[in-house]
Amino acid sequence: MDTETTFPPIISVDDHTVEPPTVWQNRLPKKHRDTGPRIVRAPLKDMTFLGGRFKPVMGRPGDDGPVGDWWVYEDLRRPLTRLDTAVGYDRDEIRLEVITYEQMRPGSYDVPARLADMDVNHVQSALCFPTFPRFCGQTFTEAADRELALLCVRAYNDWMVEEWCGPEARGRLIPLTLIPLWDAELAAAEVRRNAARGVRAVAFSEIPPHLGLPSVHTDDWDPFLAACDETGTVVAMHIGSSSRMPSTSADAPPAVGSTITFANCCFSMVDWLMSGKFERFPNLRVMYAEGQIGWIPYILERADVVWEENRAWGGVADKVHRPPSELFAEHVYGCFFDDAFGLRNLDAIGVGNVLYETDYPHSDSTWPKSREVGEAQMGHLDAEVVERIVRGNAIELLGLTGDGLWPGPGGGAR
Repeated sequence: MDTETTFPPIISVDDHTVEPPTVWQNRLPKKHRDTGPRIVRAPLKDMTFLGGRFKPVMGRPGDDGPVGDWWVYEDLRRPLTRLDTAVGYDRDEIRLEVITYEQMRPGSYDVPARLADMDVNHVQSALCFPTFPRFCGQTFTEAADRELALLCVRAYNDWMVEEWCGPEARGRLIPLTLIPLWDAELAAAEVRRNAARGVRAVAFSEIPPHLGLPSVHTDDWDPFLAACDETGTVVAMHIGSSSRMPSTSADAPPAVGSTITFANCCFSMVDWLMSGKFERFPNLRVMYAEGQIGWIPYILERADVVWEENRAWGGVADKVHRPPSELFAEHVYGCFFDDAFGLRNLDAIGVGNVLYETDYPHSDSTWPKSREVGEAQMGHLDAEVVERIVRGNAIELLGLTGDGLWPGPGGGAR
């Protein structure tokens, strides 16, 4: 890239929103507000994060311990933590600790503040994954009351479209909605409901069986996949969306899992490539948020060898009729925020299959230096290639305007 060329305004396909306390209390029927998601301020009794498992325990009023804001929903007690919103803090100050809304950066949950922080970071538009529902809404899938859970999913989606991505966002925030994972027909209906108001991305689990759900090798998900295929809705899978981060042992420190966060994306992508779904649903597109891209070339090479040499006994001859690398090129997108190795091997991945992200406001985020990171790692690439990675591919994939904005519920530019 010519150093004199201006780095393109970033379209980040993986940022995060911390939901304001009123999201569900303002939208659920009155009879459900005492059991639906709500914020309670309480002390922390205990919290561990080992072996890829996060285990917080809420104390009682008056107990000793640091005080934080907790989401309370049925029997669930989930605190806001510094890892939810770490930007603006020195790396050595980012610890696993409970916090309150007052202790987090306002851009985590407030639209005008978010847009201001995007301006600081050379970001024009951003797609945001949830926090309390977790990365694909598995919080509601685990709930006992499915009627309430469905209302919670719909309430979140209404808030996402009407408020987070509403007029105040001026098209700069791109909606990402949830589905009721426990019912593929209901999921399909929710995809269509949101597609009708301009939504082109839906969150899904990287490895559904880890949530007790069917795998993509079954036909169970076909109603949902058909709805995505018909509406051009992208299936967005974030690391950790199977509620199980990669790890090696029950006592492995978080640093082990943090190093190999891409592993579930790797397993998931092979699942999809060997599932036959891309041939059954030719318009289907999937993306892997925060999975990075450097691992992709070898997996494609290996998948092609297995498909060619082992298909007689490998269980795919009757449903995967093309090399997996060809299916990848047409259907799969890898997302990265810091992957110099992957960018040096871009030819083996495909310029059209790579998206950029900033991961605001998490601890891995490159904010407020996402532009500088991009310039350093993409300096060897032609300007038109950088343009595609930083924004062009996202515009095409997510149905944005030529200016990189979400067109809004009416489908027209704002």
